[in-house]
Amino acid sequence: MTGSRVTGSQQLSEGEERVEQWWRRLRGDRSPDRERFTLRARIGVLAALVAAAMVLIVSSAAFLVVRQNLTSSLDETLRQRAYAAAQSELSNPQLLAALPPAVLGAADLHIALVYGSGLATSSDPTSMPPVGEPELAVAQGGPTQPGRTEVMDGIPYRIVAVQAGDGRALVIAQQLDTMTRVVSRMGTALPLVGLGGVVLAALAGVAVARTGLRPVQRLIAATERVATTGDLRPIPVSGSDELARLTLSFNAMLGALAASREQQRRLVADAGHELRTPLTSLRTNLELLAAADRPDAPELPAEDRAELLTDVRAQVEELTHLVGDLVELARDDTPTMTTEALELTEIVERALARVRRRATETGFDVHLTPWTLDGDASALERAVLNLLDNAVKWSPPGGTVRLSMVPISPQWMVVEVADSGSGITAEDLPHVFDRFYRADTSRTMAGSGLGLSIVAQAVARHGGEVRAGRAPEGGALLSIALPGRHVAEPTDP
Repeated sequence: MTGSRVTGSQQLSEGEERVEQWWRRLRGDRSPDRERFTLRARIGVLAALVAAAMVLIVSSAAFLVVRQNLTSSLDETLRQRAYAAAQSELSNPQLLAALPPAVLGAADLHIALVYGSGLATSSDPTSMPPVGEPELAVAQGGPTQPGRTEVMDGIPYRIVAVQAGDGRALVIAQQLDTMTRVVSRMGTALPLVGLGGVVLAALAGVAVARTGLRPVQRLIAATERVATTGDLRPIPVSGSDELARLTLSFNAMLGALAASREQQRRLVADAGHELRTPLTSLRTNLELLAAADRPDAPELPAEDRAELLTDVRAQVEELTHLVGDLVELARDDTPTMTTEALELTEIVERALARVRRRATETGFDVHLTPWTLDGDASALERAVLNLLDNAVKWSPPGGTVRLSMVPISPQWMVVEVADSGSGITAEDLPHVFDRFYRADTSRTMAGSGLGLSIVAQAVARHGGEVRAGRAPEGGALLSIALPGRHVAEPTDP
């Protein structure tokens, strides 16, 4: 006996596949065939379904209205002919009984007289129209009944009865074959026309979807391009509809991403440049100290060794400050911070006390004003401390640093720090708060160019603004504006 054998591993793989398919259905994962059902196809199908529903409603309504109108028109025609015959000189029962249908303008009419007793007579017994209770009621003096349909010998008839004297009714019936053919043709034509409309609606829906979703296709291509190549070029925008606004928003996102990437690249490049100098100097000093400790090396004087160790400590301290500043700036993408009600005067006083301990040769002219705001105490103290350190660095020995808190409105307070140095040139003013920016005159001085950028970052997190200018004393004037509220000083009772 020949045949194929299923191994245990194949059975296991098939079972695993069935389990995986079951889990996909349980999780609601879409199959590949469903994923290939694009939005454009869905819009086309939706348009076809809507068109089909509208065609069905309109066709049904048109069919019912036309059939009702044809029936009403036929009833009215039969009724007029019956009235004309019943009110004419042919009202004699003998004449009406022998009246040929052609006299009333139609050869397919069936005419009969119905008496209240139930007797019915016709000129041709073979063409006796259907007679029932409604016609007998008219003959017995009842109101004229609306037309009705009756089937006789498999043929539908439309019947109308009118009074033709006391105790008599004239009954006229006509076959519905002509109207039935018209209604049947219409019932056949309407679905065909509707089917054509559904097909056209589907094609129109696909065409409209293809045209309308073209900007979406460009967005998809752009996102795939960004994910694949990292290219952040903007997408061309045409029009002013919702898709155009979506494209503009996407371009704005690409611009922000490009700016963030460029900012990150500059941060890494500038940080590497700033770290290279102290690291090189530190490595050189350490190599000198290591070389002096070799057995065959000449003895290093104690003064030179102490000087090298002092340089190493200074370089380590400089690296510590630089790394701390870089870590602080690296938090630029984390806007969350601990906020609490703070007294700005206390923060300024703490920063001022720290600076005074380091700058014993510098005087300070301080003018404080009570002010309360919500924010992060450590970030604000770091900002004020950096402003004061910068002012001390640029002030000559024996110079004075002015620190003022000036309320400019009930909601805003300005903290001004002015030094007595040479001031900031007009070319440097727009870049004072940029990262790693250092004026040509400050490149030989200590610092990394990060202190004022940390000030700008902290103030921006608190919803404030920074500004640089020239002080009346001739030096630099750096100010920060912070929102908050004035606190009235308590008065003695």
